[in-house]
Amino acid sequence: MKLMRTLTTAATMTLALTLLTGIVYPLLVWGFAQVIFPWQANGSLLVRDGHVIGSAIIGQNFADARYFHPRPSAAGDKGYDASDSSGSNLGPTNRKLIDTTKAALHKALEENPGASPAQVPMDMVTASGSGLDPEISIAAAELQVARVAKARGLGEPAVRQAVYEHIRPRLLGLVGEPGVNVLELNLALDRMGAAAH
Repeated sequence: MKLMRTLTTAATMTLALTLLTGIVYPLLVWGFAQVIFPWQANGSLLVRDGHVIGSAIIGQNFADARYFHPRPSAAGDKGYDASDSSGSNLGPTNRKLIDTTKAALHKALEENPGASPAQVPMDMVTASGSGLDPEISIAAAELQVARVAKARGLGEPAVRQAVYEHIRPRLLGLVGEPGVNVLELNLALDRMGAAAH
Protein backbone atom coordinates (compact mmCIF):
# COMPACT_ATOMS: atom_id res chain seq x y z
CA MET A 1 0.00 0.00 0.00
CA LYS A 2 2.83 2.39 0.91
CA LEU A 3 4.64 1.53 -2.36
CA MET A 4 1.49 2.29 -4.37
CA ARG A 5 1.09 5.66 -2.64
CA THR A 6 4.75 6.49 -3.34
CA LEU A 7 4.42 5.54 -7.01
CA THR A 8 1.21 7.57 -7.33
CA THR A 9 2.87 10.61 -5.72
CA ALA A 10 5.94 10.25 -7.96
CA ALA A 11 3.82 9.92 -11.12
CA THR A 12 1.64 12.88 -10.10
CA MET A 13 4.69 15.08 -9.39
CA THR A 14 6.35 14.04 -12.66
CA LEU A 15 3.22 14.87 -14.63
CA ALA A 16 2.68 18.17 -12.77
CA LEU A 17 6.30 19.30 -13.25
CA THR A 18 6.28 18.21 -16.89
CA LEU A 19 3.18 20.30 -17.54
CA LEU A 20 4.52 23.24 -15.55
CA THR A 21 8.08 23.35 -16.89
CA GLY A 22 7.47 21.82 -20.31
CA ILE A 23 4.25 23.57 -21.36
CA VAL A 24 3.02 26.33 -19.02
CA TYR A 25 6.36 28.07 -18.41
CA PRO A 26 7.51 28.06 -22.08
CA LEU A 27 4.11 29.39 -23.19
CA LEU A 28 4.28 32.18 -20.59
CA VAL A 29 7.79 33.18 -21.67
CA TRP A 30 6.81 33.03 -25.35
CA GLY A 31 3.66 35.12 -24.73
CA PHE A 32 5.58 37.68 -22.66
CA ALA A 33 8.24 37.99 -25.38
CA GLN A 34 5.59 38.37 -28.11
CA VAL A 35 4.00 41.25 -26.20
CA ILE A 36 7.10 43.06 -24.92
CA PHE A 37 9.77 42.25 -27.57
CA PRO A 38 7.96 40.89 -30.66
CA TRP A 39 10.64 41.85 -33.23
CA GLN A 40 13.45 40.27 -31.20
CA ALA A 41 11.37 37.23 -30.21
CA ASN A 42 10.71 36.45 -33.85
CA GLY A 43 14.36 36.56 -34.92
CA SER A 44 14.95 40.28 -35.62
CA LEU A 45 14.10 39.60 -39.26
CA LEU A 46 14.76 42.20 -41.95
CA VAL A 47 12.28 42.34 -44.84
CA ARG A 48 12.65 43.87 -48.30
CA ASP A 49 9.85 43.87 -50.86
CA GLY A 50 7.82 41.53 -48.66
CA HIS A 51 10.59 38.90 -48.42
CA VAL A 52 12.72 38.06 -45.42
CA ILE A 53 16.33 38.64 -46.45
CA GLY A 54 18.10 38.05 -43.17
CA SER A 55 18.32 38.77 -39.49
CA ALA A 56 19.81 41.84 -37.88
CA ILE A 57 21.59 39.58 -35.37
CA ILE A 58 23.14 37.02 -37.75
CA GLY A 59 25.87 38.01 -40.18
CA GLN A 60 25.84 37.26 -43.88
CA ASN A 61 28.65 37.05 -46.37
CA PHE A 62 28.88 39.88 -48.92
CA ALA A 63 31.52 39.66 -51.64
CA ASP A 64 30.35 42.22 -54.23
CA ALA A 65 32.44 45.44 -54.27
CA ARG A 66 29.21 47.49 -54.01
CA TYR A 67 28.62 46.18 -50.49
CA PHE A 68 30.36 46.53 -47.17
CA HIS A 69 31.96 43.23 -46.27
CA PRO A 70 31.61 41.56 -42.86
CA ARG A 71 34.40 40.21 -40.72
CA PRO A 72 35.62 36.69 -41.57
CA SER A 73 33.60 33.76 -40.26
CA ALA A 74 34.75 30.35 -39.05
CA ALA A 75 31.18 29.00 -38.90
CA GLY A 76 30.94 26.25 -41.50
CA ASP A 77 32.95 25.65 -44.68
CA LYS A 78 31.80 28.87 -46.36
CA GLY A 79 31.21 30.89 -43.19
CA TYR A 80 28.06 32.31 -41.61
CA ASP A 81 26.44 28.89 -41.26
CA ALA A 82 24.11 29.29 -38.27
CA SER A 83 23.85 25.52 -37.86
CA ASP A 84 27.64 25.35 -37.42
CA SER A 85 28.17 28.44 -35.26
CA SER A 86 31.64 28.54 -33.74
CA GLY A 87 34.97 30.27 -33.73
CA SER A 88 38.13 28.63 -34.94
CA ASN A 89 39.35 27.66 -31.43
CA LEU A 90 42.93 28.09 -32.64
CA GLY A 91 45.61 29.56 -30.37
CA PRO A 92 47.66 32.67 -31.28
CA THR A 93 50.73 30.61 -32.28
CA ASN A 94 48.78 28.10 -34.39
CA ARG A 95 50.13 28.06 -37.97
CA LYS A 96 46.65 27.68 -39.49
CA LEU A 97 45.38 30.77 -37.61
CA ILE A 98 48.45 32.78 -38.66
CA ASP A 99 48.00 31.75 -42.31
CA THR A 100 44.26 32.47 -42.21
CA THR A 101 44.87 35.91 -40.70
CA LYS A 102 47.55 36.72 -43.31
CA ALA A 103 45.18 35.64 -46.10
CA ALA A 104 42.40 37.82 -44.66
CA LEU A 105 44.80 40.78 -44.46
CA HIS A 106 45.87 40.24 -48.07
CA LYS A 107 42.21 40.05 -49.13
CA ALA A 108 41.32 43.24 -47.24
CA LEU A 109 44.24 45.11 -48.85
CA GLU A 110 43.37 43.77 -52.30
CA GLU A 111 39.70 44.75 -51.96
CA ASN A 112 40.51 48.21 -50.61
CA PRO A 113 43.33 49.63 -52.77
CA GLY A 114 45.39 52.35 -51.16
CA ALA A 115 44.96 50.96 -47.64
CA SER A 116 48.06 50.04 -45.67
CA PRO A 117 48.29 47.00 -43.38
CA ALA A 118 48.25 49.35 -40.38
CA GLN A 119 44.84 50.70 -41.48
CA VAL A 120 43.17 47.27 -41.51
CA PRO A 121 41.37 46.81 -38.17
CA MET A 122 41.58 43.53 -36.28
CA ASP A 123 37.95 42.61 -36.92
CA MET A 124 38.59 42.48 -40.69
CA VAL A 125 41.18 39.71 -40.29
CA THR A 126 39.79 37.66 -37.38
CA ALA A 127 36.55 35.77 -36.91
CA SER A 128 34.23 36.35 -33.97
CA GLY A 129 33.60 33.71 -31.32
CA SER A 130 30.27 32.70 -32.90
CA GLY A 131 31.30 33.18 -36.52
CA LEU A 132 27.96 34.96 -37.00
CA ASP A 133 28.79 38.51 -35.91
CA PRO A 134 26.51 40.90 -37.85
CA GLU A 135 28.61 43.97 -37.07
CA ILE A 136 31.95 45.47 -37.96
CA SER A 137 33.83 48.23 -36.19
CA ILE A 138 33.57 51.84 -37.34
CA ALA A 139 37.21 51.59 -38.49
CA ALA A 140 36.36 48.53 -40.61
CA ALA A 141 33.48 50.43 -42.23
CA GLU A 142 35.70 53.48 -42.82
CA LEU A 143 38.26 51.25 -44.55
CA GLN A 144 35.62 50.18 -47.10
CA VAL A 145 33.99 53.57 -47.84
CA ALA A 146 36.14 54.42 -50.88
CA ARG A 147 35.61 51.00 -52.53
CA VAL A 148 31.85 50.99 -51.97
CA ALA A 149 31.46 54.61 -53.14
CA LYS A 150 33.43 53.92 -56.34
CA ALA A 151 31.57 50.68 -57.10
CA ARG A 152 28.18 52.37 -56.61
CA GLY A 153 29.06 55.62 -58.35
CA LEU A 154 28.32 57.58 -55.19
CA GLY A 155 30.36 60.24 -53.46
CA GLU A 156 32.39 59.14 -50.46
CA PRO A 157 30.65 61.70 -48.19
CA ALA A 158 27.25 60.14 -48.95
CA VAL A 159 28.51 56.63 -48.21
CA ARG A 160 30.30 57.81 -45.06
CA GLN A 161 27.09 59.51 -43.91
CA ALA A 162 25.23 56.21 -44.38
CA VAL A 163 27.85 54.51 -42.20
CA TYR A 164 27.46 57.08 -39.44
CA GLU A 165 23.68 56.80 -39.55
CA HIS A 166 24.01 53.06 -38.86
CA ILE A 167 26.39 53.12 -35.92
CA ARG A 168 25.08 51.25 -32.90
CA PRO A 169 26.30 53.11 -29.79
CA ARG A 170 27.60 51.53 -26.61
CA LEU A 171 24.88 49.95 -24.46
CA LEU A 172 23.79 52.61 -21.96
CA GLY A 173 26.70 54.70 -23.23
CA LEU A 174 29.15 52.49 -21.33
CA VAL A 175 29.12 48.82 -22.31
CA GLY A 176 30.82 47.39 -25.39
CA GLU A 177 32.19 49.10 -28.47
CA PRO A 178 30.14 50.92 -31.10
CA GLY A 179 29.48 48.86 -34.22
CA VAL A 180 27.95 49.01 -37.68
CA ASN A 181 25.42 46.36 -38.73
CA VAL A 182 26.60 45.25 -42.19
CA LEU A 183 23.25 43.97 -43.50
CA GLU A 184 21.31 47.05 -42.38
CA LEU A 185 23.95 49.36 -43.88
CA ASN A 186 23.96 47.49 -47.19
CA LEU A 187 20.16 47.62 -47.36
CA ALA A 188 20.30 51.39 -46.76
CA LEU A 189 22.80 51.73 -49.61
CA ASP A 190 20.48 49.74 -51.90
CA ARG A 191 17.64 52.12 -50.99
CA MET A 192 19.89 55.12 -51.74
CA GLY A 193 20.68 53.66 -55.17
CA ALA A 194 17.00 52.99 -55.87
CA ALA A 195 16.08 56.54 -54.86
CA ALA A 196 18.75 57.95 -57.21
CA HIS A 197 17.24 56.19 -60.24
